[in-house]
Amino acid sequence: MTDIMGAFGAFGGTLLVDFDAGYDEARAVFNGMIDRRPAMIARCTSAGDVATALAAARAQGLEVSIYGGGHGVTGAAVVDAGVCIDTRGMKGITVDPATKTARVEAGCTWGEVDAATQSHALAVTGGRVSGTGVAGLALGSGSGWLERKFGFVCDNLVAAEVVTADGRQVTASSSENPELFWGLRGGGGNFGVVTAFHLQLHDLGPMVYGGMLMYPAEVASSFVPAYRDFMQSAPDEVCGGLAFISAPPEEFVPEPVRGRPAIVVLVLYAGPAAEGEPAFRALREEVPPAIDLTGEMPYVAVQQLLDPPNPKGMRNYWTADFYDSMPDDALEVLVAKATSPVSPMSQMILVPGGGAVARVDEEATAFGQRRAPWNIHYLSMWPDPADDERNIAYTRDISSAMKPWSTGRVYLNFIGDEGPGRVEAAFGPDKYKRLQVLKDEWDPTNVFRHNQNIPPSGS
Repeated sequence: MTDIMGAFGAFGGTLLVDFDAGYDEARAVFNGMIDRRPAMIARCTSAGDVATALAAARAQGLEVSIYGGGHGVTGAAVVDAGVCIDTRGMKGITVDPATKTARVEAGCTWGEVDAATQSHALAVTGGRVSGTGVAGLALGSGSGWLERKFGFVCDNLVAAEVVTADGRQVTASSSENPELFWGLRGGGGNFGVVTAFHLQLHDLGPMVYGGMLMYPAEVASSFVPAYRDFMQSAPDEVCGGLAFISAPPEEFVPEPVRGRPAIVVLVLYAGPAAEGEPAFRALREEVPPAIDLTGEMPYVAVQQLLDPPNPKGMRNYWTADFYDSMPDDALEVLVAKATSPVSPMSQMILVPGGGAVARVDEEATAFGQRRAPWNIHYLSMWPDPADDERNIAYTRDISSAMKPWSTGRVYLNFIGDEGPGRVEAAFGPDKYKRLQVLKDEWDPTNVFRHNQNIPPSGS
């Protein structure tokens, strides 16, 4: 342990090892199924600290993980017996309202970014849970409620400050290291540690039309096709998604239906708040909701709607797929299985595509699927380890039953560790080869491998 400590030299942050106060809290991640014990947690305060920690880990021959928000289901933020480079202390956010840009450091969460940008009535696509880390979401391309209007997070990335595998601090943008910039927009943390993100912002808020529409599971066979048809012709400003859930034990839910299967539409209109109600009126009139919680509200409140049903520390198993279409027979399968959850905490989320995302050229970023009109996130969550097998089997069953309609591609932030073939399929063969060439240049020894990994071409 002395050798490890000595390797860090003039580290400006805090070093934690097993049995230190705060060690167990620092190593905990969102997914309660992950229980890893790093040899060292290096809590960084600057890009220089990141470079120092990375050099120390390499000098000791230790594996490296990067902790940003820690919300990913794989738990890749922590690594057994290795060095966890913890950026959560890097919280700087600078908003320039004149250029509508923001510089956001790697330890920030989307709730923190939303609060800072909304003070200027500006926003960018962010996480669907406010505790989601900026870094992991952005590098994995960055799906969020606003994507149909403003594109993915990676579409709004204008520059990235990066610490490379060999310790250099470089900038990636369209004019500086442009190929690295291409790879960072969807290629994950495979090429370096991004210590700051420069993001393009857009006019929105602070008040928007948003909220939730709730329906009993009994109307799913008529309502879900109605939602599909509604979204196929909806303008870009109509954002949000549909989720199969269990009705929460809240006062706004009638007591007899609490805990029973239900459908929720998260509503967000990315335009003038006054235009939101008419934009969603046809959907509400087609199948009237049992509970209507929509209206004018702060954008930051919409971004926090899924926080209560997604607490840190629950056991999670996720998978996902993109779909070219969602025909009636596919919806019949989805409705039958998604309205029979094993855990009341599980959420099967139907995310509509199209809009701004689909208008970006397929080759513009590393992200591998822009044209699919639907993305489904199969998210199972439960508290008791004794229920692991049952919940995992349920999630695999519903996703497998929907495979006949999938494109074969996947949004990697929505899945666990499903093997290298799934990672390659996410990008497609041509992009994957291009990403491997990039890996050869920036991380030829695969230092950054504790992730949805793209290995060097010689591996």
